[in-house]
Amino acid sequence: MASLSGKTLFITGASRGIGLAIALRAARDGANIAIAAKSSVANPKLPGTIHSAAAEIEAAGGRALALKCDIREEDEVRAAVAATVDAFGGIDILVNNASAIWLRGALDTPMKRFDLMQQVNSRGSFLCAQACLPHLLQAPNPHILTLAPPPSLEPKWWAAHTGYTLAKMGMSFVTLGLAGEFGPQGVAVNALWPKTVIATDAINMIPGVDARNCRTPQIVADAAHAILIRDARGFAGNFLIDEDVLREAGTSDFDRYAVEPGRRLLPDLFLDP
Repeated sequence: MASLSGKTLFITGASRGIGLAIALRAARDGANIAIAAKSSVANPKLPGTIHSAAAEIEAAGGRALALKCDIREEDEVRAAVAATVDAFGGIDILVNNASAIWLRGALDTPMKRFDLMQQVNSRGSFLCAQACLPHLLQAPNPHILTLAPPPSLEPKWWAAHTGYTLAKMGMSFVTLGLAGEFGPQGVAVNALWPKTVIATDAINMIPGVDARNCRTPQIVADAAHAILIRDARGFAGNFLIDEDVLREAGTSDFDRYAVEPGRRLLPDLFLDP
């Protein structure tokens, strides 16, 4: 089976949740993980820091570099990328996982919150790609994987939370653009989105969501791994769904990913049931 052994991954927002799960799956192969996140000090409301993540990654068999980095800040991103290259000799994979969420209508969305989402989601993904690409273009099998949904102009996905949808679809359109520009140069630029709601701290932002009706971050991590071990050449511009990726890879038992097997699973945003 193909492996990420010796590969260097730069993962944004990897101190907890889906980002950490992706990091730990790669660590089991013996990968090098740069954890780029703001969480350097423990927060009782949001468990996990770049330092606790680094300890988990190393315990799982990987090498870790904890990088305090706000992806809204260009200088911090470029410094984090440089530190990663200094530590591990290059970058093979960028995972744009960091994202801000606010699921409210236009009149209930403060401009500070609106700006945060645009800066973290679409701008942050573009900036991290721009900073990593000079190194990715020198890597033997380079990937950019962004946690973003298939592009949609369906009004139902926009009406309830225009600010968030704009920011999230911005990540999707960044993926489209970079795939068109760098896919022909051998970089696999793709997006991954979960079929169901994933039990992370973000679900606290979604009214009425019970974690027992969700899957764990592990399904996204396993799907990401299946994508990232693929040959990058000719593999760009795809908007992939975690369950579909794993079915194609031969997985048939999805109950193991459920928080509580047997319960009805909630479809994620931007996907029809």
